[in-house]
Amino acid sequence: MKKVVKFGGSSLASARQFKKVADIIKSDKSRRYVVPSAPGKRSDKDEKVTDLLYACYDAVAEGRSYKKILEKIKSRYMDIIDGLDLNLNLDHEFDRIEENFLAKAGRDYAASRGEYLNGIVAANFLGFEFVDAAEVIFFDENGNLSQSTPTGSCLSAWSMWRRLSSLVFMVQGRTGPSKHFPEAVQMSPAPSWPRPSTQICTRTGRMCQAFW
Repeated sequence: MKKVVKFGGSSLASARQFKKVADIIKSDKSRRYVVPSAPGKRSDKDEKVTDLLYACYDAVAEGRSYKKILEKIKSRYMDIIDGLDLNLNLDHEFDRIEENFLAKAGRDYAASRGEYLNGIVAANFLGFEFVDAAEVIFFDENGNLSQSTPTGSCLSAWSMWRRLSSLVFMVQGRTGPSKHFPEAVQMSPAPSWPRPSTQICTRTGRMCQAFW
């Protein structure tokens, strides 16, 4: 069995928490697929990265100053990267995010960037392959998962991000053209994860059972 594991924002809020997560993942070799959340609060007085992304996007959309908020978001990720001693630079990612904010990409896009960036960091730290679900999971115009190749009527995953909880995941192992989903995947149940849902990988058409 290959397992999918999902970690919330508090579990990935700092470098120290990242190290705990790495230990959990590596303690079971069947944990092959990792779904991260955006960094959460490090303390009661802290701010969630998702909230900062919303605030930053709203400031851009309303024509207000947003640079300080964006720098605060950058600082959160740099603290994690430095704490993990990673050779990783996210400047080009933030440049693209800022460009898309200015182009009014939408609040859903803004919120989804937290998971996206944390997925890049986590994949780098774990030595896993990074997969952006927006490239492999698509929805039709009715909001249903689509198994077909993306068309004008399909929506990328980030535009429907609430349906999937988190959109970015990492995969341990790199073999074959269907490396993202080499076979059916089952998530290992956990007491805090409420209900299972079956999803289909649009690249392979295989089932992926997950708990959200």
